[in-house]
Amino acid sequence: MKLERLSAEPILAPTKNWWENQAVFNPGATLFEDKIILLYRAVGGDHISRFGLAESSDGINFTRRKEPIFEADLKNTEERLGIEDPRITKLGEEYLITYTGTSVYPAEEMKELTWQRKAPWKIRTFLTRTKNFQNFSHEELILDFDTKDTALFPEQIAGRYVLLHRVFPDMNIIYSEDLSHWSGSKKILNTREGYWDSTRVGGGSPPFKTSLGWLHFYHGVDDMDRYQLGVMIHDLENPEKILYRADEPIFSPETSWEKEGNFPNVVFSCGAIEKDGQYIVYYGAADKVIGAAAISKEKLLSSIDL
Repeated sequence: MKLERLSAEPILAPTKNWWENQAVFNPGATLFEDKIILLYRAVGGDHISRFGLAESSDGINFTRRKEPIFEADLKNTEERLGIEDPRITKLGEEYLITYTGTSVYPAEEMKELTWQRKAPWKIRTFLTRTKNFQNFSHEELILDFDTKDTALFPEQIAGRYVLLHRVFPDMNIIYSEDLSHWSGSKKILNTREGYWDSTRVGGGSPPFKTSLGWLHFYHGVDDMDRYQLGVMIHDLENPEKILYRADEPIFSPETSWEKEGNFPNVVFSCGAIEKDGQYIVYYGAADKVIGAAAISKEKLLSSIDL
């Protein structure tokens, strides 16, 4: 089973607006007032990431705001280089958005971290909330260690909030009773030598509750640095327990705009929605533009053999 592209071209691309003229990618997605909302990462000439907002009635044609909807507090040293990769989870009447705040370690604190490439990146996890996608709460630092790819489950499990996150190169899980204090982090998904997710794995969209378990579109990276999407199923009562993990990716970079961009050969999702019997997955392509792909819910779940 594979996701099918809803458009042969990107559905959102950089504009002439100064804050999004280099890249728009990695959107969180949700349904709000009968419209599809994308909260996307945008990069302009200053190379600082901000969040833009776009909305659509059909899921393909989007209208976007002319100004950023949410920005980092540049006085906060933990996010002075911008904010990245929002993921949206609806809990009650609120929409909770987890995202990554970026900075660098001081030179005298340089650490030997295997995930670093060209700089001593410091990455922290923040949370903000909204009820209307106009007003957002003050950002709250919730994970004060190097981690990213957070995805919050849409309900409490055994009285606790549950958050997926990545401690390079593996997927971890962590718990909270109040959304502010988190503990009990443990690895639940490792890389697999020789597979499409051989060098790193991380969360994608927040999981969906299904008859099989928690359905999760996650991402993996292979030995050629190619980012692809896969499917996994978490147990409903114990999300640490993985009931299913796809041996093959459900989506791979194939078009020119997925293979060529600011970082080649990338499809990376922070958000998906369930609508009209389909899962629609929104994804960043080559760290530059945004695409959309979908799959029948019935066909996908029936293809999974537990």
